Amino acid sequence: MSASGRFFCADAARTRGDSIVGTAPHGSVWILIEYRGGWPANGFDGLDLEPDTKALVFAAAQAVRARVLLVRRHGRRGREQPPVWAVLNFEALGAYRQHWGTWSRDEDLAQIAGALGAPGRLACPPVVLVCTHGRHDTCCAVRGRPVSRALSECWPDLVWECTHVGGDRFAANVVVAPDGVYYGGLDAVSAVTAVRQHLAGFVHAEHLRGYTDLFPPQQAAVAAVLERFGPAGRHAYSVAATSRVAADHWRIRVDGRPPHPAVLHVEVHAHRTPPRQLTCHGPSMSRAVAYEVTSIRAR
Repeated sequence: MSASGRFFCADAARTRGDSIVGTAPHGSVWILIEYRGGWPANGFDGLDLEPDTKALVFAAAQAVRARVLLVRRHGRRGREQPPVWAVLNFEALGAYRQHWGTWSRDEDLAQIAGALGAPGRLACPPVVLVCTHGRHDTCCAVRGRPVSRALSECWPDLVWECTHVGGDRFAANVVVAPDGVYYGGLDAVSAVTAVRQHLAGFVHAEHLRGYTDLFPPQQAAVAAVLERFGPAGRHAYSVAATSRVAADHWRIRVDGRPPHPAVLHVEVHAHRTPPRQLTCHGPSMSRAVAYEVTSIRAR
């Protein structure tokens, strides 16, 4: 609770020491739609768009399990230009592809469905997304907006505010896409450091929630390797094999590229936390899954 008696989920998570590792939602495709009006609590689903176009975009996104996010620039910057949309795609072999367009009528968003099946452009700079979705969760706005301001001052062309990305209690949350890297528990200073390091080609374990092409135990394994051996490039390590020993126990082989360790075997255990209030607006008590790496050994 704050001094005013109001509950903030991110404050509570920090007080408890909630682990952020292994909490990045799985996925490799992002649809961004710049929307300058008020964001509904449920984001794109709540927009009052032309029904056929909205249904087309929704169905196309569902078919490839894409996450649809509403975005905007921090402050009022860029309002003289038409709003944009984008499809960002992380391919299995590590290629990052982007497809951008503009829209002035709802029907223009139908182009998104075609873009999901198009190759897209390579060698585009990454997009830095900061969740500031206050109608979804108060902490996303309270903690996200200062981070958005700080990052926008450093990289005005890369940074967008966005709707809910998951993990309200880990606000401020930043997603680098289509790299598929989630960072959490950030403030204005740590966010600038994390993004600067990321853009320089190094992912640090601190504040890393996970890589979205990996499942939670795999995310935890890679984060532990980065913590043990130091920051490394996004593709310096890859998960070569995963075996589930028990319901709450995994053995994961992580392969590294030189000069990093070649083969590492990581033991990951999971446990459920006690019931807790995990969001600002959800008073019900829920259990979360936390992942713990118990050993890392080289071959």
